[in-house]
Amino acid sequence: MAQVEATTERIIAADAETVFDTLADYSGARAKLLPEHFSEYEVREGGDGEGTLVHWKLQATSKRVRDCLLEVTEPTDGQLVEKDRNSSMVTTWTVTPAGEGRSRAVVTSVWNGAGGIGGFFERAFAPKGLARIYDAILANLAAETEK
Repeated sequence: MAQVEATTERIIAADAETVFDTLADYSGARAKLLPEHFSEYEVREGGDGEGTLVHWKLQATSKRVRDCLLEVTEPTDGQLVEKDRNSSMVTTWTVTPAGEGRSRAVVTSVWNGAGGIGGFFERAFAPKGLARIYDAILANLAAETEK
């Protein structure tokens, strides 16, 4: 099993604190950022950054639906880490200043991929598909915070 990684980033015309606070607001703003690939969104504990437990289903392809139960931590300033209890997937959101009134938002997911021929296709196609989904979230994040 090889590790699979998908990374996407975007410069947003809003300060890093505003962008981070919007991402960390699981009980409010976060649900509005998710594209149609997500369903059954539910905050089960917390709701604001560290200590949040959130559930959703992610439909990455027409045949592939992941049931995700994510524990949220904030290991450093400007960073949210979502660890899926149902798989090996770990998603890290990092927001840093990128000049006056601008920020850089980077999202990276890593997980243990399948072996064999299925794993080959997963490593070849899953990062691109997930990157498209994350790009949509970052576009929605920009629209939400660049007001």
